[in-house]
Amino acid sequence: MAQTHEFKTEVRQLLNLMVHSLYSNKDIFLRELIANAADAIDKARFESVSHPELAREWQIRLEPDKEGKTLRISDNGIGMTEQEVIDNIGTIAQSGTRAFLKALEEKGTGASELPELIGQFGVGFYSAFMVADEVTVLTRKAGSDAPAVRWTSRGEGTFDLEPAEKESAGTEITLKLKPEAEFYLENWKLSEIVGRYSDFIAYPIVLPTRKVNEDKTETVEDRVLNSAKAIWLRKPSEVTEDEHKSFYAHLGHGGGEYLKAIHISAEGVSEFKALLYLPAAMPFNLFLPDFQKKGLQLYVRRVFITDDCKELLPDYLRFVRGVVDSSDLPLNVSREILQENPKLMRIQKALVSRVLSELKKMQENEPETYKRFYREFGKILKEGIHTDYANAEKIKALAMYETMNRAPGELISLQEYVNAMPGSQKEIYYLTGEKRELVAASPALEYYRDHGYDVLFMTDPIDEWVMQSMLQFDKKNFKQIAKGDFDPGEEEKSKLDAVIAEAQKKYAGLIEFLTGVFGDRVAQIRFSGRLTSSPCCLVVEGGALSPQMERLFKAMHQELPPSKRILELNPTHPLVAAMQALLGREPASPLLREYAEVLFDQALLAEGDALPDPGAFTRRLTDLLLKGLGAK
Repeated sequence: MAQTHEFKTEVRQLLNLMVHSLYSNKDIFLRELIANAADAIDKARFESVSHPELAREWQIRLEPDKEGKTLRISDNGIGMTEQEVIDNIGTIAQSGTRAFLKALEEKGTGASELPELIGQFGVGFYSAFMVADEVTVLTRKAGSDAPAVRWTSRGEGTFDLEPAEKESAGTEITLKLKPEAEFYLENWKLSEIVGRYSDFIAYPIVLPTRKVNEDKTETVEDRVLNSAKAIWLRKPSEVTEDEHKSFYAHLGHGGGEYLKAIHISAEGVSEFKALLYLPAAMPFNLFLPDFQKKGLQLYVRRVFITDDCKELLPDYLRFVRGVVDSSDLPLNVSREILQENPKLMRIQKALVSRVLSELKKMQENEPETYKRFYREFGKILKEGIHTDYANAEKIKALAMYETMNRAPGELISLQEYVNAMPGSQKEIYYLTGEKRELVAASPALEYYRDHGYDVLFMTDPIDEWVMQSMLQFDKKNFKQIAKGDFDPGEEEKSKLDAVIAEAQKKYAGLIEFLTGVFGDRVAQIRFSGRLTSSPCCLVVEGGALSPQMERLFKAMHQELPPSKRILELNPTHPLVAAMQALLGREPASPLLREYAEVLFDQALLAEGDALPDPGAFTRRLTDLLLKGLGAK
């Protein structure tokens, strides 16, 4: 007897979206169901390596029934037990469903990206309800004594589950098609969809087809709709652009376009073939670890092993999609063996070398294409500078940045920056911050701007972390211009030292007064040649955390003790002279403290920090403006 179960809230939302879908490209329901069938066969085929009794002639069948207005998609793969049906269909990917709905909401209710999102977030089964009034799943687990089970739902918030009879292992999905979707019962339509989306599925996709014989009798023959060719085993020149697009769509469940295909054929110590793709755009789920498979598909002599082999590429190349087919690894390779297998490590080394080499070629020969790639994936690629010591120099050469002297959005490489350095510049200058607008307004840039130098703007959140490892490039040290003592070089140093020495004497009283006002809010107050137009700025000692790094730690809910900045004053600024003059005339004037507090708050704002008391800053600034205008 059937038992009725309720879907989880997020699944009901998704079902409602699918049932009432107005999206034009509903063909993808078949792509998703065929992909699921292929996954089930992959699992059964892998199990058959150690359990030969499970081996059979693998097949996916499409069976349209025009009289009954149903379409059946069946496979002889691994199948499911009753509990697996509940886990995999009744409550499938609850958090994935939430992520899918959120991504769809962000794109707008008319999002054309629905076909891609469906596959990426693991909710492809539900796309059946775009074309079906009712969906029935009949399944039996391979190699198990558990009985078959039937799952039925109309997509209205509940599903029925009951024991059933099924002779062989595998899964059958029967769709009772909506009246407007009955054209999916036509052989030509099914052939078209398979040819477009599923031609590279490794197992035959069979469609029973009526044939009229010479004697006018009719017979039904199975017609294979897909080529089932291992595209990665063919010569690159034999693979067409359309075939690449189709295979890439299969790898990413329809997720976007690719930028470049990389064919690899290795012989010798390690023998393998690979076909890798660089995506054109960031997948929606790249930063959702539960739903983004970070590894490549691994085959051993065309036998599928896993679609999530993280050991084939380091994490900083997790955006790369593709297939690796090894001739060396054992067929019964396990997850533990994968982690320790030296042959796999050699394959990884070869793959990383080739990917980085192709990126370098793209950077040199197709600069605009490379910048398009880098804007999408640069922040991920740069992780390798910190994590992959062996390839750090290659990755540094691939890194690109905006700079002070370039137009917003324009990117240059470190080599281009070094090549443009004037002869007097010995270090690579950089400044970190949350976004270009804030960094470009920093007072710390003034000296470098006035003297014709350029400064790299590092505005990716990961840059602060990466710079802990990026000590040099082209034998030149990196210099964070808002940290440590200001060092202008020998030519300027003697001039500035004289100016600073004079200011220390002339404004000693002001320094003493400001020290009393700020107390332990600052580590030190000093004059500096770093500033040419602003009255002051805040800097940190060389080994201390920068404000940007502190903000990142706080964003990760890691509390840090408040750090003390060094307040640097511009010895030639008229405001400094005016405050010293007022201190000499009226040492008890309350205006002095107000000026000091506003000065300090301005310095905080300039480095991108939040004010401790915005209301107090506003009141002080208003009062000073009124006094300056002579108002009472």
